[in-house]
Amino acid sequence: MKGHLLVTGGAGFIGANFISHLLANSNYYITNVDALTYAGSKENINEFSNSNRYRFIKCDIGNENELNKIFDQSYEAIINFAAESHVDRSIENAKPFIHTNINGTFNLLQAVLQGKANKMIQISTDEVYGTLGPKDPPFTELNPLTPNNPYSASKASADLLVRSYYQTHQLPLMITRCGNNYGPMQHTEKFIPKIIKNALTNNPIPLYGDGLNVRDWIYVIDHCRAIQMVLEKGVFGQVYNIGGTEEKTNREVIDTILSKLGKDIQLIQHVQDRKGHDRRYAMDSKKITRELGWKPVVSFEEGIQNTIDWYKQKEHKLL
Repeated sequence: MKGHLLVTGGAGFIGANFISHLLANSNYYITNVDALTYAGSKENINEFSNSNRYRFIKCDIGNENELNKIFDQSYEAIINFAAESHVDRSIENAKPFIHTNINGTFNLLQAVLQGKANKMIQISTDEVYGTLGPKDPPFTELNPLTPNNPYSASKASADLLVRSYYQTHQLPLMITRCGNNYGPMQHTEKFIPKIIKNALTNNPIPLYGDGLNVRDWIYVIDHCRAIQMVLEKGVFGQVYNIGGTEEKTNREVIDTILSKLGKDIQLIQHVQDRKGHDRRYAMDSKKITRELGWKPVVSFEEGIQNTIDWYKQKEHKLL
């Protein structure tokens, strides 16, 4: 159907924000499919569950039989957010990451090959590029894929599948790779929500290693705007890096949040560094700015305050 999108993983953090953004800023109809594992929450999709332009179907994209049931129509586009995404979990048990991130992407590509969607955007991550040194230039779309943990390896594998289906079948496919997202509705096991939650409850805030690992932070709505631009103006076969140009050490992020909450730095608890912990990520977004006209508009200062305010409002549900 013209204007009908299939969003996979739309009950997760970025997917739910993307659906909310599109319902408010476009005329698309949206079918949201999500397996509702730990990463996806019904609470995230309650706000738009009654929209006449939206429907939800519980589905595991790694299960071909389940996935076939959602193709009761053809879609203008598939936007694949569905992914297991927590590095620590992938180190403990990589199997679910292979199932969803690789097998699930394969199943969606097969659907596009069969003509069930007019195009597909694979939502990937900066982690597929591996790590940067302190003085290295930011990642461009031409950097090799050198993932360093099972999560990022599964996402890199999916990206290579997408590339191969474009090269082999000339399918209408695109890939976006984004820096570290933050904002409302993120799972509280993730870095920034965990800091906020623990600070609000005066619990220790774990900081891996020396705390000098650097991430390029982007407010989730800026990411959603970029994906919409790729959906509407992107070129098939292309990869688009999306970055917030807000590089900060983990310690800087913690200090900022503690300061805004009026909490003592004594809450910080140094813990042993995790395996496969990349030192630095940074994204070069010149291509998407030059070709599609996107750039981030929310500063880290503004975005982190919005995020803190949202979690404070939800405090009674989180604590």
